[in-house]
Amino acid sequence: MSHTALTAEEIAGLSEQPFFKTDALIAGCWQGSTDGDTFAVENPATDEVIAVVANCGAIETEQAITAASDALAGWAQTPAKSRAKILRAWFDLIIANEQDLARLLTIEQGKPLDEALGEVRYGASYIEWFSEEAKRIYGDVIPAPSTDKRIYTLKQPVGVVACITPWNFPSAMLARKIAPALAAGCTVVCKPANETPLSALALGHYAIEAGVPAGVINILCGKTQEIGAALTSSPVVRKLSFTGSTAVGKMLTAACSSTMKRTSMELGGNAPFIVFADADLEAALDGLMASKFRNSGQTCVCANRVLVAEEIIEQFTQMLVDRLSKSVLGNGLSQGTTIGPLIQKNAVAKVQGLVAKAIEQGATSVNLPHQTPSTGNFVAPLILKDVTADMEIFDAEIFGPVATLIGFDHYDQAIKLANQTTAGLAAYVYTQDASTMIKASEQLEFGIVGVNEGIISNEMAPFGGVKESGHGREGSKYGLEDYLEVKYVCLGGLH
Repeated sequence: MSHTALTAEEIAGLSEQPFFKTDALIAGCWQGSTDGDTFAVENPATDEVIAVVANCGAIETEQAITAASDALAGWAQTPAKSRAKILRAWFDLIIANEQDLARLLTIEQGKPLDEALGEVRYGASYIEWFSEEAKRIYGDVIPAPSTDKRIYTLKQPVGVVACITPWNFPSAMLARKIAPALAAGCTVVCKPANETPLSALALGHYAIEAGVPAGVINILCGKTQEIGAALTSSPVVRKLSFTGSTAVGKMLTAACSSTMKRTSMELGGNAPFIVFADADLEAALDGLMASKFRNSGQTCVCANRVLVAEEIIEQFTQMLVDRLSKSVLGNGLSQGTTIGPLIQKNAVAKVQGLVAKAIEQGATSVNLPHQTPSTGNFVAPLILKDVTADMEIFDAEIFGPVATLIGFDHYDQAIKLANQTTAGLAAYVYTQDASTMIKASEQLEFGIVGVNEGIISNEMAPFGGVKESGHGREGSKYGLEDYLEVKYVCLGGLH
């Protein structure tokens, strides 16, 4: 998509659109915080305030929980085909307004406009997928132990679901949780990240337009700890789905144990990207550029550790330098930008600190011809050579446009280095050998493995991790199961 930077008037024009919401969505109505408190949302590329949003807390969260509870029975009893039609209408509205939604996303999150448009479509694809899966929730008839009994199972909605989503994919992550919940017959209370609330609230606007009944979807932002405590302690909320850091995921999981909530946790990653000596290097570079530098490296499935066979590492490094030198750092709304800003100043400081520590520990930086803009939260893309497994950056989730190159001598060493992490979300393997493909796919301790592929997410496949990257799956038929309870019914006394 060709585009140029939006003018101040065009940006202001977005705020005049009906989907530009700054209040909370509770019980089908848009409302401010009870005490009138607000917080500012800034464009990470310019540091400009782009919106002032209702700063909600425990009171508003309880209202949202009550609204979701009140709406639950009616929505759960709505025929699956009717739920499917409403979800499909929601999908259609998002696609019809995708250009404006992409601009809104870029303004609040920073990613290049082409990527933002891809995210809007990606999130919408989950709504489309689960609109179809809503009609395919099947039970079973089970052979009984005697002739006077019949045994069957029902699948019923879990109940009220809490969804907490991050800032790096503010549209897609919310859609990925709400869509299966609504398809299953659940109602939701959603807490998007305060850094990027506008895309989530815009989805809420189009959900109402599509005919989602009042109270089925509730969205509020603000006082994170208050909202989180209200959601985790409520006996009405029966499931919590969270995407974010491992540290916060552990705290939420512990808090949910007091009411024995079901949880889905999509947490941090430390993805290895393994390039074997026989790999198609151009294809591997394509995959690495997409995986490592998409969203400025701010994804949980980013290639975090690039493991390259020693006999090709110098060649691969030079090829990566050539590719990365052509990238363009800047405002995501500007034509040609391929790498946007990080989300906040503290994110910049974290990445710079990891790089400085790695160089102190013996890594070598490869200079690239990029100028960092004078405003905004920018980190120029960087390659670090000579990284070793005892460096802090090897264990850290970088969340920035920094590629760390680590050499290996043989297959077993590559797999050992790859698995040397408490995270287990995504891994990538590049090779042309079928045996290596199969063995590595089986031996890598990750929930997702991309073989000769750098972009692995789609609505038809189960997304999720193992180890400290969490549990549960999003997308595919498995993603729907996370929002359903299995009820066993035994009919006795039959003659």
